[in-house]
Amino acid sequence: MTIILTEKAEFRLRAFLQGSADGSTEKGIRVGVKDGGCNGYEYVLDIVNAPRPNDLIDQQGKVRIYIDPQNAPLLEGVVIDFLEGLMESGFKFTNPNATDTCGCGKSFQAGDCTPTGVPCS
Repeated sequence: MTIILTEKAEFRLRAFLQGSADGSTEKGIRVGVKDGGCNGYEYVLDIVNAPRPNDLIDQQGKVRIYIDPQNAPLLEGVVIDFLEGLMESGFKFTNPNATDTCGCGKSFQAGDCTPTGVPCS
């Protein structure tokens, strides 16, 4: 399983992890997808204290990454970056598995397996 964090993304995620410090040695980031968004799948990024029993585990720099094995095919090769600017700030996902993405970059399609999207509000 390969998820790539840019230097900026890793720095920002480390800051979030340090800000939520509770002494857990397994604290990390859960990267996933869920049904939703304007294109069918929506990215999920959460801080977690430990992996789930079947999670795939990766490490980028000092950030542990946990991935549900069911989400892994949709996330293989994803690059996560962090943008900071006047018009747009936040995490940006570049997904080689996406056949289409929405304008905001938080939702994507992945061929025929994509659930029905919901219009952006």
